[in-house]
Amino acid sequence: MKASFFLLFLLAFCSSIHKTLPTTKTDLISTNQLIKDGETIVSSRGTFELGFFSPSGSSNRYIGIWYKQILPYVQTVVWVANREKPLTNTSSAVLKVSKPGTLALLNDKNETIWSTNTSRSVQNPVAMLLDTGNLVVKDAKDDYPEDFLWQSFHFPTDTHMPGMKLGKNFKTRHEVYLSAWKNNNDPAPGEFTRNIDPTGYPQALTKRGTSVSARIGPWNGLRFSGSPIPLLECCHFHFIFNKEEVYYSFSLINSSVLTRLVLTSNGDIQRLTWVDRTKRWNIYYNLPADNCDTYSLCGAYGSCDIDNTPTCGCLEKFIAKHTQQWEKGDWSEGCVRRTPLDCNKEHVFRKYSRIKLPDTKHSQYDKTMTLEGCRQVCSRNCSCTAYSSLDVSNGDKGCLFWFGELIDIRKLPERGQDIYIRMDSSEQESEAGSKIKKEKILAVSFSLLMAMILLSLIMLLYKRKRKKLKLKEDSELPVFQLSTITRATNNFSESNKIGEGGFGPVYKGVLEEGQEIAVKRLSRTSMQGLDEYKNEVIYIAKLQHRNLVRLLGCCIQGEEKMLIYEYMPNKSLNSYIFDKTKSKLLDWPKSFDIINGIARGLLYLHQDSRLRIIHRDLKASNVLLDTDMNPKISDFGLARSVAGNEMGAKTRNVVGTHGYMSPEYVIDGIFSVKSDVFSFGVLVLEIVSCKRNRGFFHQDHNLNLLGHVWKLYKEDRSLELIDEPLADSCHISQMLRSIQVGLLCVQQRPDDRPSMFSVVQMLTNESLLPKAKEPGFFTERNIFDEAKSGSQTASSKNEVTITLLDPR
Repeated sequence: MKASFFLLFLLAFCSSIHKTLPTTKTDLISTNQLIKDGETIVSSRGTFELGFFSPSGSSNRYIGIWYKQILPYVQTVVWVANREKPLTNTSSAVLKVSKPGTLALLNDKNETIWSTNTSRSVQNPVAMLLDTGNLVVKDAKDDYPEDFLWQSFHFPTDTHMPGMKLGKNFKTRHEVYLSAWKNNNDPAPGEFTRNIDPTGYPQALTKRGTSVSARIGPWNGLRFSGSPIPLLECCHFHFIFNKEEVYYSFSLINSSVLTRLVLTSNGDIQRLTWVDRTKRWNIYYNLPADNCDTYSLCGAYGSCDIDNTPTCGCLEKFIAKHTQQWEKGDWSEGCVRRTPLDCNKEHVFRKYSRIKLPDTKHSQYDKTMTLEGCRQVCSRNCSCTAYSSLDVSNGDKGCLFWFGELIDIRKLPERGQDIYIRMDSSEQESEAGSKIKKEKILAVSFSLLMAMILLSLIMLLYKRKRKKLKLKEDSELPVFQLSTITRATNNFSESNKIGEGGFGPVYKGVLEEGQEIAVKRLSRTSMQGLDEYKNEVIYIAKLQHRNLVRLLGCCIQGEEKMLIYEYMPNKSLNSYIFDKTKSKLLDWPKSFDIINGIARGLLYLHQDSRLRIIHRDLKASNVLLDTDMNPKISDFGLARSVAGNEMGAKTRNVVGTHGYMSPEYVIDGIFSVKSDVFSFGVLVLEIVSCKRNRGFFHQDHNLNLLGHVWKLYKEDRSLELIDEPLADSCHISQMLRSIQVGLLCVQQRPDDRPSMFSVVQMLTNESLLPKAKEPGFFTERNIFDEAKSGSQTASSKNEVTITLLDPR
């Protein structure tokens, strides 16, 4: 009895589920077949789906088409049928095809809410949803695939799809244009439309009501001339203009790419492409891109330049029509010629380059003329204001002529075109006189410049010679002969090359007595010169500690400048901790020894050396490992010394590596021993986690490594930071102590950070540690922007940083 009751209940439950779930049909609706709310039809390859939907935040129901394959992530509607007559009750509403070839939406009272129209009558009409997203009505027996009675591509809403023609048929007078939604929740027609205006020479316009709000310019054979961005590589773009029609369309090279052009409710034109990795639409471009895309912002003969302040200026040889208004920022009246035109006098044409071509509403064209022919034709008609090449896709061919004032010009440095504007001949004469005068001034200036350069070269050679002599005196280092280093490195063979940094390449060498060396050779194309070279020589030569790399000597001969180091067979620390395979070779005892060794090396620099040295570029790639995996701090090209009891200084030239630099150094240029402490703290947390601070990603938040560690610390979950290979060999209290010491070192305020003496003490005993405060540079950031900018790179970002990426 119980089993029977359960079976009946299960059947009833399944029946109710079946009624509520959407039912998918084929891509075709036959005559008198009905589509009800909850039912959909899908295109043959499953790209698009048609059915009833409600916009976000609305209870109104509409018939629409959307992308089927991305529906689990977002519903992107590309077409709406009854956008002006929404349904509120769809219990009996249906979409059906009926003779003679009409597709109609009927409400619960069997009233027609929306329908198609056709001039033809067929016996077996069907509606089909194509894989282009085009909903078509056709004769089922018609063998011509493009012979449609009606198609949604002729009546778009706000979306321009691949294969859709945007333009006008001159025979039927039918125009296909975009009409924006009223807002994100209401697909009713809004204020903005987008069309190809065939008045004069065709151009793409965005209108607000009857007023033009933005214009992308005429087609120039490659693209619309006002487009500031390159065309997408995924698509072919087409512009057809003949006696029968004018239209713009695009087709896909790769059919798997999802891309569309949308007119938003606020009048923007957006090109969007679906990115499967991020599961979101990526905006490839947005127009208007800036204020200069506002239609006629600078008035007649005014030119907009987004890089200038103010953005509006008159074209050369033109002046503001109303100076006082112009100076107040009212540019609407535009500019006029400095010398007015007189049709009874001789005229010339002045070339203006790299601009968005003016409004072509009052223009004429000829597709066959050469540019010289354009000039001759325009010169014979005084009302012809300017001319330009019509097609630049294969050399300049065809003519575009303007009549009347030139409106809506902007500078486009990379993709602008040339235009030739009619001017009074006196402007050319004054320009020629000005040119001669400029040439004379230029000749005198050039002579003076050459004399100054010659004198500067003499002084430079003299100073360089003095510096080389002084360097040899100050360095207290052995000086190697170039021939010795050449033999040791097999004439700087590529097979001996072991790395390259900002300073230049690094080569492994073997001296005649068998000693292995690393040779750091200054590249002739390096931005780092003799000063940085000298800086490293002087500091390392005077420093002796087991945790600092040892400089064996230098070589200065001719243009060659080299540093000779002891060779480190185990490369740099970053090659271990950031490599999933090699990080397994470092157990916790060895990692803890490395942390302590780096700390002792820094303590020596800050307190025990003859000079108080601030390294300024401490990072994983600047810690080398010897045969026994002992750490040695290297790369002193950015190091600075401070005298006496001073702890730091200030500089205008902030150098170092992002992710390791302290907040006060990056923002204010203040460096001190505490900025080295900050870098050490970052390095400790990277060693413990085997993750980079900059470029760190976590699925639960967008914090960098410092922010992630701080979050775990506050939630008493610090052990979750431990890299898995270290977890098997770690001493829990040592690990937690190291994490807390790392956090103490990266605190926001320099005064809150411990000295390196305190750090060494905290790492080597079991005393109670103070609570850490908020670290610097842990705010959330856009992980996709960082991924694009290559934030995971380990090399220094500043040009003058001397960084070696491999062993020395």
